[in-house]
Amino acid sequence: MSFMTGMIPLVPLPTPRGGSGPLKVVALGGGHGLSASLQALRRLTSELTAIVTVADDGGSSGRIREELDVLPPGDLRMALAALCDDTDWGRTWRDVMQHRFKSKPGSEASLDGHAMGNLLITALWELLDDPVQGLRWAGALLGARGQVLPMSVQPLAISGVVMGESDRGQLTKTRITGQAQLAKAGNSGIVTDVTLIPPDAPACPDAVEAIQSADWCVLGPGSWYTSVMPHILLPGIREALESTSARLLVTMNLSTDTKETVGMDAAGHLQTIQRYAHDLNVDAVLADHLAVDNVDAFEKAAAGIGARVFFDRVGVGSGSAVHDPLRLTAAYHNVFSTFD
Repeated sequence: MSFMTGMIPLVPLPTPRGGSGPLKVVALGGGHGLSASLQALRRLTSELTAIVTVADDGGSSGRIREELDVLPPGDLRMALAALCDDTDWGRTWRDVMQHRFKSKPGSEASLDGHAMGNLLITALWELLDDPVQGLRWAGALLGARGQVLPMSVQPLAISGVVMGESDRGQLTKTRITGQAQLAKAGNSGIVTDVTLIPPDAPACPDAVEAIQSADWCVLGPGSWYTSVMPHILLPGIREALESTSARLLVTMNLSTDTKETVGMDAAGHLQTIQRYAHDLNVDAVLADHLAVDNVDAFEKAAAGIGARVFFDRVGVGSGSAVHDPLRLTAAYHNVFSTFD
């Protein structure tokens, strides 16, 4: 079997401001949203860094985190898989990393639901006693185009207040802690006052350095409160985003109808950024027209964080809220080229 095939060619981009070589791009987020962003950005630059939330406590990641006291590996694994080398070798190891175990019918085993990559990453962490180095070794195995970093080397929890209504019509406030619970909390009311636990956890130094040396930082898409906002809530990451000379692009979701953002339109998503990081200046916001009901309100919210709005068709076109990597590549290229 031959493992050598062609690489995905890079789409030419302007030279970085005041420098040479490819643009240095940092993508922040988690889960499927970050994966979509990385699949697009890898076609534009070889200098790509993914900074991933570490507040997940559900599924395989939650079980590993609880039993072994390590970072939740799931979102980190997905980011690595999105950056795999475009060869038989890279794609095969990507599939290995993404493979989930399932016991035979009628039986239940401890490996059920675990992703192979979660176990492999955890093994590297235990052997090397260094989360960042472990991810670099995993990236080398996949031939990853870019690097993957945790936003903190300390496992975090996320908490939020859910405002609802009692049977008697009275306002209720309930604090919910845990990413898995908060992700579906909107079914019970409006989520507010989102915080990280501990609130003063240190940011990963390599992640801070990557933000400070970047040309562009891309925030989103992804679950707004549990994948996107944690980066703003972590003081070290937020301060790095506020002080970096890099331009900042926010990528909007294709749907606002999620269980954690019930009642929040596209403009409301941008207003949360201003609420939690009022000193953060955003240069551009990328959105699909189909996901914005009130364009005037959306553009006003974007102006409130200093951003110019770019509308582009970036969905797969099947009616599902899934970003198309090639369309997203073209949209990112347009934004980057407009500024540089």
